[in-house]
Amino acid sequence: MSRDSPSKPAKVTSRRLPAMPAPRAPRNALTRERIEIEALALIDAQGIEAFSTRKLGERLGCEAMSIYHHFPSKAHILDALVDRVLGGMPIPDKTQRPAARLRQFADGWRRISLQHPRFYLWLSLHQWNSATGVRFMSEMLACFTDAGLSPEMSVRGFRMLGYYVQGATLDESSGYAQGHSSLSPMPQEMLERDYPQVANARRYSAPEHFDRTFDLGWDALVRALGIE
Repeated sequence: MSRDSPSKPAKVTSRRLPAMPAPRAPRNALTRERIEIEALALIDAQGIEAFSTRKLGERLGCEAMSIYHHFPSKAHILDALVDRVLGGMPIPDKTQRPAARLRQFADGWRRISLQHPRFYLWLSLHQWNSATGVRFMSEMLACFTDAGLSPEMSVRGFRMLGYYVQGATLDESSGYAQGHSSLSPMPQEMLERDYPQVANARRYSAPEHFDRTFDLGWDALVRALGIE
């Protein structure tokens, strides 16, 4: 081949570029779960009366309108929190005796009231008519029917349980001891001298006596219903 002859074009080999990795969602991406977790934390810190989507948005680092893409309103967030707390309570094993299962429900309810006392005021008066709430109530009612109670007494027993546990938990978490005090309380020495029974009642109403008092009331309740 002469020096002046045209050279062959270089063979071009096609190379496939490596696939670009799919973009990862930001670590602090706004999700329903994250909104629920932060909403519950906000209520725990400031109370349900102060709860708003604006404050929640500040905590999440977003505008309130961004929250509405996941929850249409504040009421929908509170509904989701009820389901979240109820759904997080363990369901006792049905191979256990009915009284033991009911006690586990009661202990779980007490834990919730102490973990989330500011949300508990809302939770305790919320109807259990969502799918999560209905399933939870069904499991509790089954304890009474499994104990041999009639349909009527199962419902009455369930109501009695509610009276006792709700009253106890509201008192323990945000009741009398956390209430407003008189601006002129009776001096302790006068109370002990003139009203010793009231002074003694104060002593046994302290938190360190909650468990003992609850146990006494619980034993009386299950005995009255004949549940074992």
